[in-house]
Amino acid sequence: MTDPTAYMQRTRDYYVALGYGPPYRWAHFDVTPFAPLKRPLAETAVAIVTTAAPYQPGKGDQGPGAPYNAAVKFFDVYDGPTDTMPDLRISHIGIDRDHTTAEDIGSYFPLAALWRAAEAGRVQVAQRYYGLPTNRSQRVTMDEYCPDLMARCHRDGADAVVLVPNCPVCHQSVTLAARALEQAGIPSVVMGCAKDIVEYVGAPRFVFSDFPLGNSAGRPNDPDGQDLTLGLALDLLEQATTPNTTTVSPLEWPGDPAWKQDYSNPAKLSAEQIAARRAEFDAGKAKARELREA
Repeated sequence: MTDPTAYMQRTRDYYVALGYGPPYRWAHFDVTPFAPLKRPLAETAVAIVTTAAPYQPGKGDQGPGAPYNAAVKFFDVYDGPTDTMPDLRISHIGIDRDHTTAEDIGSYFPLAALWRAAEAGRVQVAQRYYGLPTNRSQRVTMDEYCPDLMARCHRDGADAVVLVPNCPVCHQSVTLAARALEQAGIPSVVMGCAKDIVEYVGAPRFVFSDFPLGNSAGRPNDPDGQDLTLGLALDLLEQATTPNTTTVSPLEWPGDPAWKQDYSNPAKLSAEQIAARRAEFDAGKAKARELREA
């Protein structure tokens, strides 16, 4: 396995190249909270926290391979039942569109894998899942989203939580949420693809998959691999005894590992491409502002 992508530095370099500054300061803490399971894993109701968005008809392409679509961003925590598979998409966030298409919900929302684990008697499925907005504002995430998420988990009796991010900022957001949940006594584990961000913020438990962003729950169209990835997360909930515990998935992304050099890499972009990316980003910010103020 080659070294994981340095997403914090890559993101800093990218936005500086686009003309934004000063560089973004990622959240960081010296101490990480940790809450052990209160009962055996087989009796534990595990909930999923996702940064995916519900499909919104009439708001543009949100399907496999869709370009970035700011029109479907959301700005409040939401939840839904886990007895049926919801229609959740990730067109609104910065996944690796050069190397993955988000064609398989199982690669970013592990509900089917959680069902299978429950059928095998390993765990219980919490009655609801939760959607966490992605926000560059750490204050908004910690002061608004995290308390709302904790209240919903307590309301619904979720005993533990698996958090599944997609974009770089998603990884920060869910790690902040994991920390808040642990402080409230709810054990958590982050499943993600941006190792540097999750470990820098400080996750109590973390399963790292060295895959393109958008595949935190496993490779697409690989249910066995998705079951393995969730299984590693359940192992951590059951076996970890100290915070900042990371498990590295043994699975590898198929093909040339050069994909790691492509995501938001200004060294690979022409001046014209950088200008186009800047225009796209400005348009996305304007759309997000419009949605927040609506």
